[in-house]
Amino acid sequence: MPIKVVELFAGVGGFRIGLEGYPKREDSNYEVVWSNQWEPSTKTQHANMVYNERWPNANHCKENIEEVVENNFDIIPDHDLLVGGFPCQDYSVATTLRNSKGLIGKKGVLWWSIEAILRRKENKPKYLLLENVDRLLKSPSKQRGRDFAVMLASLNNLGYAVEWRVINAAEYGMPQRRRRVFFTAYHNSTAIYKRLKETQTKVDWLDSEGVLANSFPIREITEKVTEGKVGKNLIKVSDEFNLNKKLSPFQNCGLMIDGKFHTVKSIPSYNGPYRTLGSVLIDFEDVPEEYFITQEEVNKEKGWKYLKGSKNEPRYNKKLDYYYNYTEGSMIFPDALDNASRTIITGEGGKSPSRFKHVIKQNGRLRRLTPLELERLNTFPENHTEHPQITDTKRAFFMGNALVVELIERIGIELFEQIENCSIPETVLC
Repeated sequence: MPIKVVELFAGVGGFRIGLEGYPKREDSNYEVVWSNQWEPSTKTQHANMVYNERWPNANHCKENIEEVVENNFDIIPDHDLLVGGFPCQDYSVATTLRNSKGLIGKKGVLWWSIEAILRRKENKPKYLLLENVDRLLKSPSKQRGRDFAVMLASLNNLGYAVEWRVINAAEYGMPQRRRRVFFTAYHNSTAIYKRLKETQTKVDWLDSEGVLANSFPIREITEKVTEGKVGKNLIKVSDEFNLNKKLSPFQNCGLMIDGKFHTVKSIPSYNGPYRTLGSVLIDFEDVPEEYFITQEEVNKEKGWKYLKGSKNEPRYNKKLDYYYNYTEGSMIFPDALDNASRTIITGEGGKSPSRFKHVIKQNGRLRRLTPLELERLNTFPENHTEHPQITDTKRAFFMGNALVVELIERIGIELFEQIENCSIPETVLC
């Protein structure tokens, strides 16, 4: 029986591809039974066009998840695993409602849609697999680590243990330097939760026993593990956690169970092959002419050379009516082909010069990256986002928002193995 999955903030289906395969493997251990994607900043839901093209018979919802949770909750089926890469926002707790069962966060903050699904489901998902930018562990700047502490506290209140790791895909052989925090959670009815609770030395879980440690090995942990508590009162956590401290207590590796967290800095251990930016390039003769950059575009005022170069110049802030000196260092131009690429951003597409877009030299000519090459950097299937109504600029936007699929694939394999191999029978959820 495959593990039933709900995919939130689905984009163009990165989690689904990583767990099921594309096309779906006949022996897949996962089955996405419901998915949701809604982009608030655009009238045309381009990502849903791609999703529907690739999975035409999927049980896919194209509505605002906040409105679904509030007004149409019953359409979300029971499931074993909830996955999603939710937006990074301000996760502070706003208020309580007398008639609610818990605390409600700020309107428009999508973490609280996840929390509401977990809270309201009678048969709670046994497992979670979530992804976010790594600054989540340190935000906000005036109360370092508060946002992540709010999440840990809310998950603890709902009966989950949490394991997290910051993973840079390039450090495990993938062709893009993309650093994200992944966290898995296990409900207290599961065998994994019970095994984690019975683990005498929590560093063993972080070092070698946990799902993430086995998915992405690390060097033996020798540093002292930092411990602390997140508390149960979410408003108190939101208002007081790590107040007036300069540094977040959360390192790039850690776990939380029963409200107590254990965290340490980890160093990757990888001995396999490394893929590079150069390894994903299409043949020179297949590159459309529009992707090449002329010398005039390089040298013109505010052109590629200027934007990629170092700066030390006076600037004027018209709104505040003052002059200041602006400085920034240079970037590698063109991008090196013998290393993993820089992180893809949502503004990667389009012809206009940009400091952050990739520029490579191929056969002596400068050019931007094509959508297929961007998909390869995220280890997506070839031309996954190709669609007659989708521009190349929008395809680049998709990849700037996406995750590295192979990371999800590896976590999914290990999670399933741990579920299958746990010796303690799992209890029926209540």
